[in-house]
Amino acid sequence: MIAETVCSAVSAAGLGIAVVTAYRRRFLAAARVAAYSLVPVGLVMTGIVGWLADTAFSPTAWAGFGVLGGAWLLFAGTRAVERRRGAAGRAGREAVAPAASAPSLGQAGRAAARPSAAPRASGPADDFSDIEAILKKHGI
Repeated sequence: MIAETVCSAVSAAGLGIAVVTAYRRRFLAAARVAAYSLVPVGLVMTGIVGWLADTAFSPTAWAGFGVLGGAWLLFAGTRAVERRRGAAGRAGREAVAPAASAPSLGQAGRAAARPSAAPRASGPADDFSDIEAILKKHGI
């Protein structure tokens, strides 16, 4: 009963502000204020305010919110544990058939996928080859 009265008073005050705003020839703003001020009356008429008031003062509803919060904490805790285990849990397990999930490459793809028999010798000259290529590209 009190919630409905408060909502009605808020709506009446909002409509009064809308009238004053319209008197100052700011019609768009007045229409917007009127729209906002009619929302509480609409909520009272649909019964949502009464439902919210009954829920706010109900011990059963608060116990239900507590149960929902506990369930959320359990879900969040299990997700956090799964994320921490993440790589460590997966590292111990190997796939039963690891080649079964690899794509079929064919003869040409297998030859390209194999590393070359003679490894490249890496020396001090090879270390700066990409830098030299970049400098040549820019004409330096």
